[in-house]
Amino acid sequence: MLFGFCGGMEIGNFMSTDILAFYLGGGGSIMGYLIFIVPTFILAMWAQSKVSSTYNKYARVPSRGRITGAEAAAAVMRSAGISDVKITQVRGHLTDHYDPIGKKLALSEENYHGSSLAALGVAAHEAGHAVQHKIGYGALKARMALVPITNIASNVLPLVMIGSFFIIGGAFSLTLLKLGILCYVILTLFQLITLPVEYDASVRAKKELVALGILGNDEMVGVEKTLNAAALTYVAAFVSSLSYLIYLLSMLGGSRD
Repeated sequence: MLFGFCGGMEIGNFMSTDILAFYLGGGGSIMGYLIFIVPTFILAMWAQSKVSSTYNKYARVPSRGRITGAEAAAAVMRSAGISDVKITQVRGHLTDHYDPIGKKLALSEENYHGSSLAALGVAAHEAGHAVQHKIGYGALKARMALVPITNIASNVLPLVMIGSFFIIGGAFSLTLLKLGILCYVILTLFQLITLPVEYDASVRAKKELVALGILGNDEMVGVEKTLNAAALTYVAAFVSSLSYLIYLLSMLGGSRD
């Protein structure tokens, strides 16, 4: 997943096809789909494009100190008195995450070895999550508590999608709709709590990069733009989940008319 708190799970890119499945199942409307779903799909694509282009731009800008992402993450955690988190390298592009259960901070190869402004920003951001975990940051604790039920909801959604293709009308179709709504209530809450967690981690990252002398103030523009672009993906995920939820609720209201 995109860099950010992971916690041993992958949630974020929720299916848009499950909504389409509900529509094909006979409960939705073309107008509702156009109003609630299409704009969020466009927003998600724009946010993903924004973070990719911004990251790629500042991944080509080296930091003056030439410190690597792994070294920057270690310095941030060391400054916070954290010594029990292992920094590891993982495959993939922007697969960086912090696992509070396994006490691991995973950095993609480009950010583990890289010394660009983008690499340092991402690495420090993940270290910010480790700091949150150490101090017992409330929003992070709440998000961790939601992980099990959110995993269940994300696993149930494909079953609801499949069922909606084959069942049109009747009590069981309404049950599937209500189950889909319940899943999106959980997912939307999870995405909402994610916002302050990610924002706080970025604030901590930017503060420590300067305070520890890893980057100069004039270099922080690249870091800020990279982390701000990443934040858009979390906002887009929340808006998308909320829009899906509103769409399903409108379908439920229509089914009772």
